[in-house]
Parts: sequence; C-alpha cells; structure tokens
Amino acid sequence: MTVLVVTGTSTGVGKTVVTAGIAAAARAGGWTVAVCKPAQTGVGGDYPDEADIDVVRRLSGVVGVELARYPEPLAPDVAARRSGLPMLELGTVVDAVRDLETDHDLVLVEGAGGVAVRLGADGFTVLDTAGAVEAQVLIVTGAELGTLNHSALTVSAVRAAGIECAGLVVGSWPAEPSLAAHVNLDELPLVTGLELVACISEGAGELASSEFADLACGALGEFVDSLLGYPA
Repeated sequence: MTVLVVTGTSTGVGKTVVTAGIAAAARAGGWTVAVCKPAQTGVGGDYPDEADIDVVRRLSGVVGVELARYPEPLAPDVAARRSGLPMLELGTVVDAVRDLETDHDLVLVEGAGGVAVRLGADGFTVLDTAGAVEAQVLIVTGAELGTLNHSALTVSAVRAAGIECAGLVVGSWPAEPSLAAHVNLDELPLVTGLELVACISEGAGELASSEFADLACGALGEFVDSLLGYPA
C-alpha cells in the first residue's frame, strides 16, 4: 500500500483537482484508491462552496473521508477556535489513513493551504501528518510569476522535515499562458530539484467525469504507475 500526501504552495493552486486526477488515473489503471481530507473549511452555513471530497467524488468517482469540517474559510485551527468545534487531532488522521490502507492500493491525503498551515490540536501540519504515516509529498504549485519563490520555499520546508518529495504539479495551467508561465516550466525543476510531473489545464474541475478521466490518465497515469511500482 502507498500513501501520498498532496499539498500546495498556497491555497487555490489546484490541490483538489490534482488529487481527483490522481484518484481517477489510479482507478482507471485498476488500482483501488481512497481519499482522506483531514480538515475542510469554508463549507456549510453561509458558505455554500462544494466540499473537496465532493469535488473528488464528482470528478473521479472515488469516495472520500472527511474528518473535520468548519464553516469559515480560514486555517483549520483558527476556524475550529472561532466555531467552538473540537480541533482535529493528529492521531485521528493517522488512524483514518491506516484504516484506509488496509483495503486500498493507494491512499491520498489532501492538505489545506500550504505546508505551514496548522490543521488542528498542538499546531500539527500536513508535514507532521506525512511524517506520521510515512508518506511522500506531492507539491501542487502555480504557473505564473511568483511560483519559483513559493515552490522553492515549500520544497525546502518539506525536505527540512525529512519528508520525501514525489514531484511538482502545476495545478491550473492557464488557457492563455504568459511569458512567465512558459519560462517557469523550465525553471521550476531547476530551482527545486524536482521533476515537474504534470500540468493540469485550467478549468479541468468543470469537466464531465469521463472527460476528466481521459485528461487525468494522459497527464498523471505514468506518475501513478511509477508511484505504485508496477501495473495493477
């Protein structure tokens, strides 16, 4: 069994769509896959946004497990304090991932925001989670100006935590890419020392599930096979 943590250089870079893409590619390849979303914010009450696990299910057909939900669109620990709801515990996340591992070839854990965002009690982060479950980390980043700095800082933090980086994915490749976006495709591997695994087209999250599966297999199928080590 393999556990992969999907994190990002910041919020809004496309982590959920990339998570759904890996899930869809794994499912199409015959692998059993599950998704864990430890902490979801900005959903419920006055915030009607679609939950990340629902996006994953809609796009890939893979059912997700959500461990904590807070209505305000803030960092999970802040949202928990403001709502009066219990903070998520690292042990709860570890137990959920271990349970999913028993029945699945691949377990995907989608973080919230970037690597320094506190997910719950005692300020634990997605890197603490990755370390506790012995997972690699896939980093989702942007394409435009600023991404080289954001990506280099994120990769440095992951490595400093002793976590293995599985690669980079541009989570939303623009329909009309700028000069910076084009140049950054070459520069991202140079400044991070990581392979740029894929670029996911902007708007992919609005595709029908069959179209999304085709896109995911083309962009991420080889990565999934490499991650899992052999064809299903």
